[in-house]
Amino acid sequence: MTKKIIKQWKGTVVSTKMAKTIVVRVDRIKLHPRYKKKIKVSKRYKVHCTDPDIKEGDKVIFVECRPLSHDKRWRFVSKVK
Repeated sequence: MTKKIIKQWKGTVVSTKMAKTIVVRVDRIKLHPRYKKKIKVSKRYKVHCTDPDIKEGDKVIFVECRPLSHDKRWRFVSKVK
C-alpha cells in the first residue's frame, strides 16, 4: 500500500470574517514560458480554523484534508512566528 503525500502550504491570512474559516493567500514566483520573466502569482484558499487568535496579516501553515464544505479542503496547523 502506498502512503499519500500530504500537501503543506504557507501563506498570509487575508480574511477572518467567516465563522471557523479563514482565507489564506499563497504567493509564488512563476517563470513566463516565452520571455523567462519572473511573475508573482497568488492563489486564495479557504482554510478551516477554530483558533480565535488568528488575525489578518498573520503567516500560517495549513495542510490538505477531506472536503469539509464546497470550498474548504484545507485545515489550519500552526501560526508562523
